Amino acid sequence: MKIFVSTDALQWFQEEMEAQAGDNIRFYARYGGTSPINEGFSLGMTKDTPVIPSVTVTIENIIFFIEEKDEWFFNGHDLYVDVDTKLKELAYSYKKA
Repeated sequence: MKIFVSTDALQWFQEEMEAQAGDNIRFYARYGGTSPINEGFSLGMTKDTPVIPSVTVTIENIIFFIEEKDEWFFNGHDLYVDVDTKLKELAYSYKKA
């Protein structure tokens, strides 16, 4: 499993969440909503400190990660993070690794 963050998504994190070098962004499973890979759960994200990360990617010294306890949500899929240009919000897609 891998995390891919587009240039537009990186810029979104820097502008909307004021993410900067040294910050950590966690993607996690949250109850409620829907996703194409898990009905009844959706993907959340927050600034957080890694405890037991199973997947990390560092871009411009910002660490994006998924904790081991949330790995089940992805069910063997890679996470792609981009921006929906019409909504100006993050857009997630999942591809089987």
